Amino acid sequence: MFSRLQWLMLQLSRQLWVRATAFSVLGVVTALIALWVKRYIPDELPAKIGSDAVDSLLQIIATSMLSVMIFSLSTIVSAYASATSNTTPRATQLLMTDSTAQNALATFLGAFLFSLVGIIFLQTGQYGDSGRVVLYAVTLGVIAIIVLTLLRWTDYVLRLGRVGPTCDRVEAAATTAIRRRRASPYLSGHPREAGDSGIPNAALSIHTDTFGYVEHIDMQALQDAASEAEIEIYLVALPGHFAGAAQPLVSVMRMPSADCIEAIRRAFSIAAARSFDQDPRFGVCVLSEIASRALSPAVNDPGTAIDILSRGARMLSLWSDNHPALIEAEAENVRFPNVHVPPVELDELFDDFFIPIARDGAGLVEVGIHLQKMLQTLACLGDHRYRKSAARHSAQALARARLALTLTDDIVRVEQAAARVAKAAAD
Repeated sequence: MFSRLQWLMLQLSRQLWVRATAFSVLGVVTALIALWVKRYIPDELPAKIGSDAVDSLLQIIATSMLSVMIFSLSTIVSAYASATSNTTPRATQLLMTDSTAQNALATFLGAFLFSLVGIIFLQTGQYGDSGRVVLYAVTLGVIAIIVLTLLRWTDYVLRLGRVGPTCDRVEAAATTAIRRRRASPYLSGHPREAGDSGIPNAALSIHTDTFGYVEHIDMQALQDAASEAEIEIYLVALPGHFAGAAQPLVSVMRMPSADCIEAIRRAFSIAAARSFDQDPRFGVCVLSEIASRALSPAVNDPGTAIDILSRGARMLSLWSDNHPALIEAEAENVRFPNVHVPPVELDELFDDFFIPIARDGAGLVEVGIHLQKMLQTLACLGDHRYRKSAARHSAQALARARLALTLTDDIVRVEQAAARVAKAAAD
C-alpha cells in the first residue's frame, strides 16, 4: 500500500527526464571535480600514464554518444509504434517507463555532456597536467560504463516492442498489482461488502470536479479527514474506476464541512488513463486486449490468443484463497478503521479477461477449446468462487461458439471441453 508521497516519488522516478538529468548532472560534476583534485596529483604522473590522450577520448565520446542516443531514440519510437499495432496502446505505458531503456538513454546523454564539459575546460587550460590525470581516469571509467550499457542495450533492443516480451511485461505488471492487492484486499481499511449493499441507504455522495480514472487513493488522508470530522467514509471509487458527476468517490452518513470535503477529494489522484500500480483489473484488461487484437481479421494470430489465455489463467489463480502465497500471508491489519473499503470481486476479473476473448475467438475452435481448458484448470483450484465463475463463463463461451462455428465436429469438440468444465465445477 503506497502513501501519497511514495506514489508520487514512484511516478517521478519513471520519468525519462529525471534519470537523464541525474546522469547528466553526475557527468558534469565529475568533470568539475578534476579541478579540485588536481592539486593532489604528483607532477611526474601525467607523463607516465599518457594523459594527453584524454583529448581524443573525449572527442570520440562526444561524437559517438550523440549518434548513439539519436539512433536509440528512433529505435524506441519504432518499438512503441510496433507494440501499439501488434498488441495494444495500453501496453506502451510499460515500455515508456522501462528502467533499462531509460538508463541506457540517460547514460548516453550523461556521457555526452560529461565529454562536452571536459572538452570545454581542456580548451580553457583550467585542468593543467595534473587535472588531465584525473579527467583521464574518470574518462576511462565512463568508457567502461558506456561499453557495459551498450552490451546490455544491444541485447535489449532486439526484443523491444515484440509481442512476446511485451506480453511478459504486461503479465509481470499485472501479477505485481494482483499480489499487492491480494495481500491488502481492503487497502488496510475496514472491510465492507462489494457494491451498494455495504453502504447505508441514507448515505450521501461526494463527487469530484475532475473527470477521469482513479489512479491512487491516499488512505491515510481519508482516515485523517474522517477522524477530524468524526464520520465514517464508505469508499465507492476504487483505483481503476471512472470518477465524475455520476460516479461518486465516497459516501458519508453526514455531510462534513467544505474543508473536509476538499481534503477527501485531494486524497484521490485522478488521471486521464488507468495505471497498473493499484489497479489489478487493468493488467487483466490489457492482456485481454492483446488477445482480441491477435484474433482480429487484420492480425489473425490465434496462437498469441492461446498464449494469453494461459497467462491469464496463471494470473487469475493468484486470487484464490487456496494459493500457497496467500495461505502463508498474515491477515491484513486494519490501519484505517473509519474508511470502509469494498473488495475487488473475482467475477469482475473473470469478466474483464474471458468475455472479450470468448467473443472474438468464438469462430476459432482451437481458441474455444483452450479457453474451456483454462476455465477447467481454474475450476479445479478448490475455491467455490472459481467453480461458479468458471461454470458461468464456460456456458457463455459455449453459446457463442455454437453461434459462430459452422462445422458440427468443431461444435462437438467445444461442447466436450465445456462438459469437463461443468464436471470440475460440480465436484
